[in-house]
Amino acid sequence: MKRIRRLKPIDEWNGESIQPGESRDVKLAVSESYSSMTVQIPLHIRRAEKKGPVVFLTAALHGDEINGTGAIRQLIQDDTLELTRGTLIMIPVLNLLAFDRHSRYLPDRRDLNRSFPGSSTGSLASRMARTIFNEIVLRCDYGIDLHSAAVRRTNFPSVRGDMQDEHVARMARAFGCELILDEVGPKGAFRREACSVGCPTIVMEGGEVWKVEPGIVATAVRGVKNVLRLLDMLPGEIVGPDYQVTISESRWVRADRGGFLQFHVQPGELVEKGQPLATNTTLLGRERSMLYAPFDGIVIGMATLPATSPGEPVCNLGRLPTGTRPAEFQRQREEAGGLGERVTGELASNVLVTEPTSSPVFEDENPED
Repeated sequence: MKRIRRLKPIDEWNGESIQPGESRDVKLAVSESYSSMTVQIPLHIRRAEKKGPVVFLTAALHGDEINGTGAIRQLIQDDTLELTRGTLIMIPVLNLLAFDRHSRYLPDRRDLNRSFPGSSTGSLASRMARTIFNEIVLRCDYGIDLHSAAVRRTNFPSVRGDMQDEHVARMARAFGCELILDEVGPKGAFRREACSVGCPTIVMEGGEVWKVEPGIVATAVRGVKNVLRLLDMLPGEIVGPDYQVTISESRWVRADRGGFLQFHVQPGELVEKGQPLATNTTLLGRERSMLYAPFDGIVIGMATLPATSPGEPVCNLGRLPTGTRPAEFQRQREEAGGLGERVTGELASNVLVTEPTSSPVFEDENPED
């Protein structure tokens, strides 16, 4: 990968000088409000005495996804986080205008995470994206962006990145989630456009909007430290799961009919082809239809709102690689215990999971075709 030449020096921000060995809170002007006030996002910059990689760590690119905000705040407040080399730029809330409105989107209803690298003469989103890209991405060598699921959904913790990029792949594996999704990302997405200019960037997805969930925060904090250790910016050993799986294909299983769902699986659960995922019932609890797993997979994410209509997404399944047996994978997980098992239990507390009342029926041998 061709590496970028940094646009601006890392030791100068808005006229403030940050020397090696210093930590400083600074602000970056990204826009103006309706009242003509300057919108400034707060950053914490931590520099080691020794030169090394520059890494950005961002959250709340979608303003309602604040699990990452909780994780970054915890890292900022951690006085034991002493870098051995390089610089870490921590931004708890990247999209301040959306965050202030408890919204995923900007006031003009555009998605900032589809607007990069942006334009200095474009829309509000495009102009903000351009400033963020120039002032943050183009100063950095690597990036980590923390996300949560969309509204009324939850995600089992996973890392997403282009695994064909060797730098991204090393970061993704080191982060330490059980689940890696091999995805380039949509056009205009922050991490895709950062990668395109030579700043390898990964995304962690986990949990729900409007929440700071302890297990998700713990996963993110551990993952960030793991990547810093990979880059020789922190001492210590990389801490990860005993097993890790890379998913190259995923699919949302959608409701066939309207009704009230009874879920039969939980986030992170391993499922076999034909296994019941959810039963669709009337408001009186009379069964209307049942949804089944179309292949051996893992529950990447799922709806948390049981009320559904035809075509609504219910369960996001990642297809397990050939040769991976769900029962064996589950056994390894249970034996290892640890953070992944804890998070599965915590996320499951947000949905009511019951056993199916009817026997599985799965006649289509090629449901994915």
